[in-house]
Amino acid sequence: METFNKPKNLNGAELRAELNRAGVMISDDVQSVVLSGDELSLDISKTDKAKAASIVAAHNGTLLAPELTIIEKLASVGLSVPDLKAALGL
Repeated sequence: METFNKPKNLNGAELRAELNRAGVMISDDVQSVVLSGDELSLDISKTDKAKAASIVAAHNGTLLAPELTIIEKLASVGLSVPDLKAALGL
């Protein structure tokens, strides 16, 4: 784990995507980005620390959760598309 200063607006999923696009290998596992106070620890190689530092410093993550799809909304209440169609008689 390599340690950095926490960006003002941190979104772990977006940061992992930014790092991967820049060639810094980091897992999609939630434990690959760990926040402790104002310290951000990333599960990356020591050789990628310098490259990751500029990405972390420039990171400005969104604070809003992405809109759920219809399938995800149905699943959140224990339904599927076929269940909904059956309930509607379609």
